[in-house]
Amino acid sequence: MEEHFYQCPHCWEDVSILIDFSQSSQNYIEDCEVCCNPVQFNISILDHSLSSFEANSIEQ
Repeated sequence: MEEHFYQCPHCWEDVSILIDFSQSSQNYIEDCEVCCNPVQFNISILDHSLSSFEANSIEQ
């Protein structure tokens, strides 16, 4: 697990999450620690490095 910081798409605060580098593809929804709004994460790991990271609002 490795800490990664992202900007919440709701409150724009910098927030940290833990990323599991043993999983090559991760898609899940987790609440922002600051504003409690849901954030959808799409994460890709390639060769034990972060290859892509998206943190999006699930509300359109």
